[in-house]
Amino acid sequence: MGLFNFFSKEKKETLDRGLSKTKESVFGKITRAIAGKSKVDDQVLDDLEEILITSDVGVETTLNIIARIEKRAASDKYLNVQELNTILREEIASLLMENNSVDTDSFDISSKIRPYVIMVVGVNGVGKTTTIGKLAYQFKQRGKSVYLGAADTFRAAAVEQLVIWGERVGVPVIKQKMGADPASVAYDAISSAIANNADVVIIDTAGRLHNKVGLMNELTKIKNVMKKVLEDAPHEVLLVLDGSTGQNAFEQAKQFTLATEVTSLAITKLDGTAKGGVVIGISDQFKIPVKYIGLGEGVEDLQLFNRKEYVDSLFGDSNEKKND
Repeated sequence: MGLFNFFSKEKKETLDRGLSKTKESVFGKITRAIAGKSKVDDQVLDDLEEILITSDVGVETTLNIIARIEKRAASDKYLNVQELNTILREEIASLLMENNSVDTDSFDISSKIRPYVIMVVGVNGVGKTTTIGKLAYQFKQRGKSVYLGAADTFRAAAVEQLVIWGERVGVPVIKQKMGADPASVAYDAISSAIANNADVVIIDTAGRLHNKVGLMNELTKIKNVMKKVLEDAPHEVLLVLDGSTGQNAFEQAKQFTLATEVTSLAITKLDGTAKGGVVIGISDQFKIPVKYIGLGEGVEDLQLFNRKEYVDSLFGDSNEKKND
């Protein structure tokens, strides 16, 4: 238990609820696929491959998982269908461990870096501003002073939404007039945070993907201007993706990782969708740690991503199985 003690009963229940549609969809299909079968044969593997792909795990990651199961089947000579869930659990958990997903046990940040600057990127509508507000809340709950920078200056709604979150959480929001230079807003936000001895600065950015070159230039400019006021900023570039969009989230991840150096991921809107498998595929394909997952509208519904708890929620708790 040691490493996972921080995962409370309430958070586990929220995770289970959030992933319930994915679990029902994926494992309902697997149950039907293996009905009447005694061993894992080519037909079962073909059916499993189709199930994982249609659950938005992604083609490459699915083929990787199937290859791992085939290797296990070859070494075991005879693979019972009842063992399939256990093997799937083990191989997916192993895959997540290999892909730079590091379990974080708290929303806290390094006390050696002050202020800690997070630049948040992602297309409009993925829950970017909401994620920023929830992060600010979590940091504030831990006694950290937080500044927000409204650098998405192209949409009045984005600035207004961030201001509302700032008021709700009780943290200052640095903004300028509509159409202002986003880099200038980032500069002001970090300067204000330094002047007021703040712990964390979270910078919102525009999410326009229609012009990849423009996006790349804009994000590069923001980062360069940040460095003028704080040499090692940003300390984290967090890409927010909407998990309910499935394969579209893969394309967004591809575009943003080309446009800037993304260091962590937040995958939102996993509640109410059967596409929770997208977490596995994105982690595998981009080798960028999934740091947060969004499981609802509540301010507490942004959770730290925990590999073991995620896999247990999809497959059923391994400890419960052992005790049955």
